[in-house]
This record gives sequence, structure tokens and C-alpha cells, in this order.
Amino acid sequence: MYNQSILECMDKKKFAFTKTNYILTAVGMVIIIIGLLLMLGPNCTNDHFEPDIFSTRRIKVAPIVTLIGFVTIIGAIAYKPRADKEDKE
Repeated sequence: MYNQSILECMDKKKFAFTKTNYILTAVGMVIIIIGLLLMLGPNCTNDHFEPDIFSTRRIKVAPIVTLIGFVTIIGAIAYKPRADKEDKE
């Protein structure tokens, strides 16, 4: 019923990403979400100034955590698993 070329395209070895790539991408996304949550806090209004907007957590830690998440996603996209011994033979 299916053409041989369609079956070759559906072969697991032909996919661009492996399970490891998807796991690393998910980890990167979770790290980015954690970084964005660290940036949350009280906001300022016209009547009330909130000095917490200049806290170390919101100004330094959260952007670094978010950047680490983006680097993790870039690494997950670029990651290529090693070839098995069976593939070399």
C-alpha cells in the first residue's frame, strides 16, 4: 500500500531530532520559565514607589537564568548524537 520511499522517510534514523533533543529543549524551556518567574514581583504605581524593582534577583539573577535557558535550547538544537557501532559497520 505504501510506497518504499515513504517508508524510508518514516524511518527513525531519518528524523532531524532525537528524543534527547526534545528533552534538552524542554529543559531549556523550563529554565527560561524559571528565569521569567524570577523577574516577577511588585510593580510601581504613580502613588507608590516599590524599591524591589531594583533587586539583585530581578536585575542580575533572572536575566542570567533566562540566558542559560536560551543557550540550553540552542545546544539542544545543535546536539547530534554519536553514531552507534552498528551504523558504522
